[in-house]
Amino acid sequence: MTERDQAPAPPFGFTPIGVVRSPFADKFGIPRQARLAPAAQARVQLLPPYDREEAFVGLDGFSHVWLLWVFHADCLTAGWQPMVHPPRLGGRVKVGVFASRAPYRPNPLGISALPHQGLVRERDGLFLRVSGVDVLDGTPVLDIKPYVPYADAIPQARGGFASPPASPLTVKFSPQAEAQLNAAASLQLRALIVQIISQDPRPGYLHRYPERSEFGLRLHGYNVRWRIDHHLAEVIAVDAYSDCGAP
Repeated sequence: MTERDQAPAPPFGFTPIGVVRSPFADKFGIPRQARLAPAAQARVQLLPPYDREEAFVGLDGFSHVWLLWVFHADCLTAGWQPMVHPPRLGGRVKVGVFASRAPYRPNPLGISALPHQGLVRERDGLFLRVSGVDVLDGTPVLDIKPYVPYADAIPQARGGFASPPASPLTVKFSPQAEAQLNAAASLQLRALIVQIISQDPRPGYLHRYPERSEFGLRLHGYNVRWRIDHHLAEVIAVDAYSDCGAP
């Protein structure tokens, strides 16, 4: 091995081409994979000089896109770790970081395959509409690529410990939450709440705190609070708050 082979590779620099405007204001509650919550609609705001319609000519022939993005928030940039606790294993078993999609990576990159609903030009700029997002509001986007079914889909691939997610929780709404949802007049918000809570977004380490039964998350400018009793999750309140980052 030569001295050149042993030398570290030079670092690369990347410029974001856009920013995700998603309904998720916090890490807690974000689906653990893309497309698990179809009602999680978002928009990618393209940044200059990439906010040009001609850069997307031909994309309307593809139903899905790959979004390449950066884990950017403080809660997601704690540095790399060689071993992590995947939520799919209940937070009790460690695997190698490269056998997971955990954020604690040498380079904090994420990738999501998402349905897209095309471009829209608004006063604030050019946006690509997507659904089923699994990223925090404000996430920088490094690239957008078309999803190519014949090459990207591998039906015979093995999924390791990442088995298809179950939906262990039945979700119902208290009278107060029902009234608040009716006032919000958003079928998308109701569907999104059900899709997220039914998948049980609680972190795996909560087995150490069995007495805790009430939880909350922020979606589309609302504080959503629910409590769990065995396999039933009751949404008890859907309160609006002012600093909304929703699309």
